[in-house]
Amino acid sequence: MKQKGICMKRIIYITIACAFLSVSFAKAQVLTLKECLEEGLQNNYSLRIIHNEEQISKNNATLGNAGYLPTLDFSAGYTGNLDNIETKARATGEITKNNGVYDQTVNVGLNLNWTIFDGFNISTTYKQLKELERQGETNTRIAIEDFIAALTSEYYNFIQQKIRLKNFHYAMSLSKERLRIAEASHLVGKFSGLDYQQAKVDFNADSAQYIKQQELLHSSRIQLNELMANNNVNQNIIIKDSTIDVHSDLQFDDLWNSTLATNASLLKADQNTVLAQLDYKKINSRNYPYLKLNTGYGYTFNKYDINANSRRGELGFNAGITVGFNIFDGNRRREKRNASLAFKNRRLERQDLELALRSDLSNLWQAYRNNLQLLNLERQNLITAKDNHDIAMDRYIQGDLSGFEVRETQKSLLDAEERILSAEYNTKLCEISLLQISGKITKYLE
Repeated sequence: MKQKGICMKRIIYITIACAFLSVSFAKAQVLTLKECLEEGLQNNYSLRIIHNEEQISKNNATLGNAGYLPTLDFSAGYTGNLDNIETKARATGEITKNNGVYDQTVNVGLNLNWTIFDGFNISTTYKQLKELERQGETNTRIAIEDFIAALTSEYYNFIQQKIRLKNFHYAMSLSKERLRIAEASHLVGKFSGLDYQQAKVDFNADSAQYIKQQELLHSSRIQLNELMANNNVNQNIIIKDSTIDVHSDLQFDDLWNSTLATNASLLKADQNTVLAQLDYKKINSRNYPYLKLNTGYGYTFNKYDINANSRRGELGFNAGITVGFNIFDGNRRREKRNASLAFKNRRLERQDLELALRSDLSNLWQAYRNNLQLLNLERQNLITAKDNHDIAMDRYIQGDLSGFEVRETQKSLLDAEERILSAEYNTKLCEISLLQISGKITKYLE
């Protein structure tokens, strides 16, 4: 009787826990996948950082930063000289001494310096800055696509954990019913005490699985809140979807053509190749002459203590042109060879990446098709497993089947449900990865 009381307390605890979770979830906001993604894209800290880095690359891509524009400087200065002067006349040999002579100079001016031509270095630098700006956009796109894939995967993992919790609850209810039948039959002498004790053990085991599954569901909810940058990571979430919606209409040729056309990693590899080519052009620009213009406009005032003129002021404009050519640079050949090799490496890396993407896509496609076939097979197995369990329970009630055999049919039913759930989730993960590689991951935002 003591064991019976403990068992009933456990049933009451689980029932209260389920009721508490239901009330808590009722207060939470119901979210679709699209709404989760939109909230995460707006608030996620990593994405906000990558957006700021993209803005930095945009701010850098200006004509002035490339060197196209002149520089204009304003300067002002004052100089005072306090000297003791001794002068000896050559003709007479007379020596004249002047102590404490204080001469002063004040100057104010504007100076403009402009590199008009620098062997195409300025134009190449500007092209590099614009390419880095585009690469900043590509980096943001890669981060967004990675985020969509991560959150979508966790969204369906949350559904998977909810379904698994429901399956364990169903298994617990089956064990509870078997325990009730075993207890009633034991009291009338139809079943042995061993059958009743085994039924109790199996019910306790199913209850423990149910409690552990609640922890996994809680962890998935925390992960979703973290991805959406919700400061209250323990906040309850109710998602609108209750099943894992598997799409079986993907086509390999369409995915591969889309990969070649829009894959963000391939696009970044192309941009790296362009940047390496521009580095090579910048080194070659040293083979050309340069032309620089400098102009100024200013005023200079001098005040003299003992000169024939007591003061002098100058106001005027000056201009000059500098033409030059670098005759010898010992590092130029080495840098040119290295830049050429770097350019070749970027092209090889791009080809290697394309081959790797083809390999990944093929592997994922095979896994995707296999999981679809497994899913269809397991759905048929589930129907059979349910029928077997129903038949076993009827025979168990009649006393024609042992508790051990009933437990085996129950386990087969739970295993069939678990295999279907795993096949659905694995198929969804393959689908997410295929869409990410092909650049179509944003369809989850539609």
